[in-house]
Amino acid sequence: MRLVDSDNNQMGIMSSREALQIAEERQLDLVEIAPQAKPPVCRLMDYGKFKYEQSKREKEAKKKQRIINVKEVKLRPNIEEHDYQVKFRNAVRFLKSGDRVKATIMFRGREIVHTPKGRKILFRMAKELSELSIMERDPKLEGRNMIMILAPKTEQQD
Repeated sequence: MRLVDSDNNQMGIMSSREALQIAEERQLDLVEIAPQAKPPVCRLMDYGKFKYEQSKREKEAKKKQRIINVKEVKLRPNIEEHDYQVKFRNAVRFLKSGDRVKATIMFRGREIVHTPKGRKILFRMAKELSELSIMERDPKLEGRNMIMILAPKTEQQD
């Protein structure tokens, strides 16, 4: 096996018995870092410290990730203007906080014949939100609901 010390200095190729002996003398652990290499590469290190630093890096990476939620705004085909404005403001708030918005028009009973009206409402909302969002999914009828998904615009998409 090829041995590398804790300062990344090559110590040469030696048997595993010799490498373990050196590790014991220095009170370090022998860790195999490249088992597929010919010969396999091992490093002398404090394994506990290594695991701690690795977990610290993972936590730091998790902090930088942002979980994107999907918030839903439910509308009806015969929605009044004021109610529409309330739903619109909610959608704006959701998009500004970085969440996706799922706009749903719910058709009840015989309202299902008014699908063009529902599509018109969804396209109106998409047009009014075009500065904040992009349409990720066009309005599509699924059962008795028409669904459209809007994603917040990010810096790379501008």
